[in-house]
Amino acid sequence: MTFPTRDECLALDASDPLAAYRDEFVLPDGVIYLDGNSLGALPRRTAAHLQHVVTQEWGQGLIRSWNDAGWFEAPRRLGDRIGTLIGAGPGQVVVCDSTSINIFKALTAALGLRPGRDVVIGDRDTFPTDLYMMEGATAGTHEQRLISADGPALADVLDDRVAAVLLTQVDYRTGRMYDMAAVTAQVQAAGALMIWDLAHSAGAVPVDLDGCGADLAVGCTYKYLNGGPGAPAFIYVATRHEDATQPLSGWHGHADPFAFTPDYSPAPGISRFLVGTPPLLSYAGLEASLEIWDRVDMADIRAKSLALTDLFISLVEARVGSHVEVVTPLDHAVRGSQVSLRHEDGYAPMQALIERGVIGDFRAPDLMRFGFTPLYVGYADVWDAVDVLTDVLTTEVWREPQYATRLAVT
Repeated sequence: MTFPTRDECLALDASDPLAAYRDEFVLPDGVIYLDGNSLGALPRRTAAHLQHVVTQEWGQGLIRSWNDAGWFEAPRRLGDRIGTLIGAGPGQVVVCDSTSINIFKALTAALGLRPGRDVVIGDRDTFPTDLYMMEGATAGTHEQRLISADGPALADVLDDRVAAVLLTQVDYRTGRMYDMAAVTAQVQAAGALMIWDLAHSAGAVPVDLDGCGADLAVGCTYKYLNGGPGAPAFIYVATRHEDATQPLSGWHGHADPFAFTPDYSPAPGISRFLVGTPPLLSYAGLEASLEIWDRVDMADIRAKSLALTDLFISLVEARVGSHVEVVTPLDHAVRGSQVSLRHEDGYAPMQALIERGVIGDFRAPDLMRFGFTPLYVGYADVWDAVDVLTDVLTTEVWREPQYATRLAVT
């Protein structure tokens, strides 16, 4: 197996068409940040924009800023900007609430569009909040069927009783990616609706919701989109379903919220999926980041993502292949923008890496995750990260007692 030298990695960084974006982010000295799939790095412009919103729009504009600064339209305005990153035409995406809440809204809306069907399908291996919200949305009303990489497969459980299927496009543990177009067509051929969770897709891989004919989708903005901790999520509803009923009939989803009528009348289109007053300071962080994303070509993101993950996998297999197992698919067609390594412990080696400035994370029971965010991770970063990983694993420094103490967030 051959792979670039470190000098060759530096040359790749020098010719990288995305290299200039690295300076758009705050990256601490001595840190190689490979956890943007959990929390994206801070854009340099964010602090100044937040300061403007606080001191000018709030401090000086006061309540007038709901109109003058466009606060009231922010969920729709930012939604359309995210829509360009996920293949959604105008008026189909709003930024609001959390991923969990939006899953509940999307799933309940889908079930209402398929009356008489009493089954929902999810993935046993997906991020647990998807399953928890599915359980809450269908308790006592719908049978839940779960697929898995180990079986059963989707074809085994899909029939004319299924109302909706909820899947995460990129698996949070392994980085395995579904073929969105093929799965959507398979589900819709059975008469069911397809809901996609894009938590590990938006800003990481090209997504074409309209082109794939997806019905509904949800996602977060604090990972690859760099909206910041607590940044609001988003929900997509295809235009053909814009009259669907969602269960959380809050006043911002009302057709005329400032009429203050006692009865609820849903707004037309995507606005009916709004609920309550948006957290404008959190929106401000996302808006600053989208100033960067408005200029990004997702094809460039994908090309570099695959190159970075290829490099990481080849270096890991060559240098520490006897210590870890690469569980992320080698096939580009089914790989997201992360690489996961299985290790007998996993947690302790990751703590040792973090102490040495290589930041990834751990997912139980035994996976070390490394996210590759092409806007600010370079080829030399990958080389250096594997160098540190090699030292941690071959010296077994991770066995020292201090690395075994489990923190609240892993």
